[in-house]
Amino acid sequence: QVQLVESGGGVVQAGGSLRLSCAASARTFSGYTMGWFRQAPGKEREFVSSITWIGGMTNYADSVKGRFTVSRDTAENTVYLQMNSLKAEDTAVYYCATRRGIPVRTIAGYTYWGQGTQVTVSS
Repeated sequence: QVQLVESGGGVVQAGGSLRLSCAASARTFSGYTMGWFRQAPGKEREFVSSITWIGGMTNYADSVKGRFTVSRDTAENTVYLQMNSLKAEDTAVYYCATRRGIPVRTIAGYTYWGQGTQVTVSS
């Protein structure tokens, strides 16, 4: 059984920064990929970023590349999403997810999901 809990969301001004955390509970995440997704009002959930648990290999959506950084602390079983230079269009509920296997960008590819945390970027 895997449990994921996101935190760190809030309201931030455009151009500002925010750091999201995903506390993960499992016996081990060896061989797993951790993913971040987001869903804005009226839009479909979309891929943001991913990182492999062991190797730390990262992937980013084009819309956030260069602004967001995903990382993980294996000792603390925590995944982070550092969001810089935030834009109004980054406003969404951000979800942490995980799957066993190689990185993918599809929603269906992920098995476990957190409850989401709201990020609001004001202009």
